[in-house]
Amino acid sequence: MQLADLSPTQWLLCAVVAACAGMAKSGFSGLGTVGLVVMALVLPARESTGVLLTILIGADVFAVRAFHRHADWRMIVRLLPPALVGIVVGWWLMPRVPDAAFRPLLGGLILALTALLLVQRARPGISGALAAHRGLAWLAGGMGGATTMLANAAGPVMSLYLLACRLPKLAFVGTSAWFFFVVNLTKVPFSVQLGLITRDSLLLTVALLPAVALGAFCGRWLLGRINQRLFEALLIAFTVLAAGRLLLG
Repeated sequence: MQLADLSPTQWLLCAVVAACAGMAKSGFSGLGTVGLVVMALVLPARESTGVLLTILIGADVFAVRAFHRHADWRMIVRLLPPALVGIVVGWWLMPRVPDAAFRPLLGGLILALTALLLVQRARPGISGALAAHRGLAWLAGGMGGATTMLANAAGPVMSLYLLACRLPKLAFVGTSAWFFFVVNLTKVPFSVQLGLITRDSLLLTVALLPAVALGAFCGRWLLGRINQRLFEALLIAFTVLAAGRLLLG
């Protein structure tokens, strides 16, 4: 990827992705998946994961600063070991997935994770019962680590687990912020080794930081001023349509 090769439309869409990342870290988690899909449509699917990772780390910084006091560290410590195992598994799988198959795989993965969120919303009793099992933390953490390494797509998995644990709203956002900040930093050397993070991807991220900050500010402002249920329903619908396009290649 060369920055000079990006068209004005691609720059605009990258800025939208950066703003979505900022808003996602402020409580509108569904926007993270939207940004993932849009970035994979703007750039080659595999290359987009490295660019998005550095954008997400920038958004994590804003989220940690805003919600650091609300994190449940017992939850974070419980989830990190399996997440690290999942990251290693995802790193091992990444170069073994053919380029031609990566975009459909990414689309299918997003659809599967979106389905998990829909199940959680339709049958909250199921997630509540699962939360009582001690092995769920390892399952959620491992799946989260692998999916975030492959596609930065762990948001739905972790949301499902944290919602099942019935964390208060601010604790949910604060715990997610610290968990993903640690996990995303851990992914950096693996992504560099795979060639996903480059000089140009870092320069693109630096250029997009104002959009990340704007998204984070708007997310905090909107959080208490919008019908969250309707908003997330629209985001899920958009994500399904966009992921379907990825799935078809």
